[in-house]
Formats: sequence, structure tokens, C-alpha cells
Amino acid sequence: MLCHYGYEDGSGFYYIRIDTDKCCTCAEKPCVQACPAGLFAVCLDDYDEEVVEIREEARNRLKERCTVCKNRENAGQSPRCVQACPFDALQHTW
Repeated sequence: MLCHYGYEDGSGFYYIRIDTDKCCTCAEKPCVQACPAGLFAVCLDDYDEEVVEIREEARNRLKERCTVCKNRENAGQSPRCVQACPFDALQHTW
């Protein structure tokens, strides 16, 4: 299942997409530690499998919270969470 966390406003779209089918196969969840803003939390999905989600309090603040990684992307590098994910389960849209 694809989960989209984020929002859109007059300045653009700010979403993080998590493919939970891929995420549940990852035991270590390195994206949680890789995120400098601490956006990710581990939870159980509807099938009692561990997946990551974006913390509730951060979902409407991705524009400001992801600034560090947005600057990396402008320099041709992937966001840290995307880079850390061994299963290509994360994608940023902004």
C-alpha cells in the first residue's frame, strides 16, 4: 500500500510517500535514524507488520522540517531517508 503524508499550499506540494509493502520487509528501518528532523516513527500497519510513518505533529510541517534534505537534493543528492532505505520504499515530492 502507498501512504502519502504531507500537504499542499500556495507554494507547492510537500509529500513523503511510503510503500508499506516494501517497508515491512525491512527489519532495521534505517530511515528513522537517517532523518535529521526525526520525522519517522515505527508503527504497526493493518496487518500487524512494522512499517514507518511520518509523526502526526510533523505531517503539516514538511516544508520547514525537510529543509536540510531539500538542500541536499538541490545539490544532486538524495534526501537522507531515501538514501538510507535499502528497499526503495520512500519518495519525496516537493
